[in-house]
Amino acid sequence: MTKQCKIMNKRSNNAYAISHSHVRTKRIQNVNLQNKKIWSNTKKRWVKMRVSAKAIKAINKLKV
Repeated sequence: MTKQCKIMNKRSNNAYAISHSHVRTKRIQNVNLQNKKIWSNTKKRWVKMRVSAKAIKAINKLKV
């Protein structure tokens, strides 16, 4: 399974870990993925999805 949000298509981000001496090493910032059951109006049933925390906030705000 890819580390990607199924709703917003968010993926990991490449960043630097910077030490005290300012040496930069590459690291990955992963998406905050959560397993969530979401009601599907088209299928008329609950669907399990891996979505980001930001997508969950957007769903709750829009009352979908």
